[in-house]
Parts: sequence; structure tokens; C-alpha cells
Amino acid sequence: MLRRNRFLAMPIPIPNRPWLRAGVVVAASAALTALGLQLYGPAPVELPTAEVERRDFLRTVRSRGELKSAESVQITAPQTPNLQIVQLAENGKPIVSGDIVVRFDESAQEDTLIERQTEVRQVDSEIEQAEASHAITDERNEMMIMQATYNVERAGLEASKQEILAEIEAEKAKIDVTIAEGELQKTETTADASDMSQAADIERLMERKGKAERDLNLSRTYLRSMVLRAPSDGIVHILPNNRAQGSFGTARPPFQEGDTVWTGAAIAEIPNLESLRVEFRVDEVDRGRVGEGQETRIRVDAVPDVVLGGSVSWLSPIATLVFNRLPPEKNFPAFAALDKIDERLRPGMSTTVEIIVQRIEDVLVIPSKASTQIDGKPTVFVQDGATYRRVPIEVAATNGTEIVVAAGLQEGDVIALENPETSQGRTL
Repeated sequence: MLRRNRFLAMPIPIPNRPWLRAGVVVAASAALTALGLQLYGPAPVELPTAEVERRDFLRTVRSRGELKSAESVQITAPQTPNLQIVQLAENGKPIVSGDIVVRFDESAQEDTLIERQTEVRQVDSEIEQAEASHAITDERNEMMIMQATYNVERAGLEASKQEILAEIEAEKAKIDVTIAEGELQKTETTADASDMSQAADIERLMERKGKAERDLNLSRTYLRSMVLRAPSDGIVHILPNNRAQGSFGTARPPFQEGDTVWTGAAIAEIPNLESLRVEFRVDEVDRGRVGEGQETRIRVDAVPDVVLGGSVSWLSPIATLVFNRLPPEKNFPAFAALDKIDERLRPGMSTTVEIIVQRIEDVLVIPSKASTQIDGKPTVFVQDGATYRRVPIEVAATNGTEIVVAAGLQEGDVIALENPETSQGRTL
């Protein structure tokens, strides 16, 4: 019978040292990790991927723009001085014909109207006084003419009596007749001059009255123009105040209550929503690639779920300067017509316009960031089970964000968007 070795049965004592225990735990973990790698291999890394698609490849020119109506009714400030907005319709809200769009401060015009009404009444009063004074003067002149006429007749009668008297008395009587006739002529001349002066006074007063009445009618017109109403049903679009103070390079704010308005200023518009179009600008470097009739894709910031089709309907042949930075930019204004109008669209909405300048149909397309230069050749990493393998590709065209693959890939291949050999990725 074999005897059990008492030394093997004895437990091995481990010193009570914390650092030694920690070292034993770390060593055991490392051993288990190494064993797992030997049995199962490294844990797979999760990378962003994309499928190779067969579709049309597009080269585009991109620009920012704004929706505007090609047909709209503008509400402009009247030919009236000292205009200040006290009431303004809410931007983007429906409005009915006859509703108030803009109301200006009426107090100054009301004061002016009262002053001009007073002036008309004052001129009327002066005319009445002048006519009364002229009537008195006319009566006095008539009395003087009658008296002078009587004196002439009496002098003539006395002269006729002196024919039988001495010669000296007869000559004296003739002199009296001459004097009386002279006084009559003087009186008549004075009366005629008085009539002319009176007529001039009346004419001057009537001119004053005419001017006062014209000013009064103008004040009434000004007062009536203090309220601007909608000429038709529609949506109100408040326009920018081009004289408002703002930061350099930023858009002008729209008109608001309290703003002072100049004569003829376009304050608001009621657009025809069926005539909406996109107004944008083409950079000088892209002008040679863009032309009228080219297809466009339009995305509206406020309606992100819709891509609108359209085409370039107009492109300016002359460049304009835009002073939103220094030095100023030079670009070309353009319009894009919409194939279909979405009922949610409103004038003033910001848009992104893509003008399609080249289309290659039915090709394999991948994202540009999926391609990596390895040994001077474009290469992608195609998913193969839990790993990725290198695949050199032949590039036929690129637009900066996408690549046309002429050879090396097939439709439906799953490719990594990052280099799995250098990317940390995310461990599954």
C-alpha cells in the first residue's frame, strides 16, 4: 500500500501582501485574454459602411437662394411726408381683401387738416370783408360822380345865363364849367382805379382761397392714405427695410411697427403663390458651367422632407457686386422655376439650389470617403464576413462627394467608409 506524501498534501502558504495579490489577479486576467484570442480571434470592429449603388451620377453647382413670387401686389408708402408705421399685418398670415395691411400715424395729418380748414375759413372771411368794403367804396364813388355831374350841369346852366351879361362874367362862367367837367373826369378816373384795385384784391384773395382749398384737399388725401388695405386675398409678406441699421454682411430686417417710412417705400407684398420661384446667385467661377434650361434640385430649409424639381429659367449675362464682405463678391443673379408648388411654401423661405451640370446614367456610385490611396492607387475595403479585404478600384469620375467606379466593385457590395487598418472603430 502506497503511502501518501504528506508534503504534497500541505497547502502552499501565500504571504499576506496586497501588491502580490493584485499581481496574481492581473496575471490571471492576461492569461485568460490570451487564451480567448487563441480560441476565437480578435473581437470584430464596427465601422460605418455603405452599399455600392447603381444609379445616375450627377455633377452639380450648389448655391443658396430664396423663394420669391414672380407675380405679386406690392403695398407701397404713399406720397405723404412724415410717415410712421403704427400698425402692421403679421408676416406670413392669410389676409382678406379690404383688411388693413399698414396704418400710419394720423395725428400729424389731422393737425395739418385742421390748420388748412381754418385757413380756408379765414380767406373766406377776408373775401367777405373786402367785398363789403368795396361796396361802400363803390357807393361813395357813385355819389361823387353824381355830385360832379350835377356841378357840371349847374355850371353849364350858369354859363348860358351869362350870355346876356358882360363879357367878363361870361368867361368866368365858362371857366367854372371847365373846372366842373375836370372834377367829374377826376372823380370818374378815381372810381375806375378803385374798381381795378378792388378787382385785384378780390383776385388775390381768390388765389389764396384756391391754394388753401388745394392744400385742404391734399391734406384729406394724405389722411385717407394713412391706411393701406389689401387689394386682394392672399398671404402677407413683409419686405426688408433697406434703410434699417444692421450689422455688415447681414440681411436687412423687415419693416416693423414704429419704423419711419420714406415716400414710395415697398413695405409689404401679397404674392401669387402659384408663381413662386427661387432667386439665387451663381459664383463667377461657376458661370461657364451653368446655363438656362439646366435641371435643378431645390431643398427648402423650412420643408426638409421635400426635394423640388425645377430648371434655370433665367441667368443674368452681367455680374453684380455683393458687398457682404471685403473685398466684395462678384456673381450672377439667376432664377429657378419650380415644376410643382408645395402648399407649404412661402415667399422668403431660404433654399439650397443644386444645378445639374452633368449627368452620367446607370453607373456604380460610392461615397468619396470610402476610397483610400494605397500604394498610389484608389482602394476600398469590401466587407467579407467579419473582416474587410482590400479591393483596388478604377475611378471614372468624381464630384467631390461621390465616385463613379468603372471596375473593381459590384452592385450591392458593402464597403467601409473608414480604413479598418487604421480606424479604431467601435468594438462589438
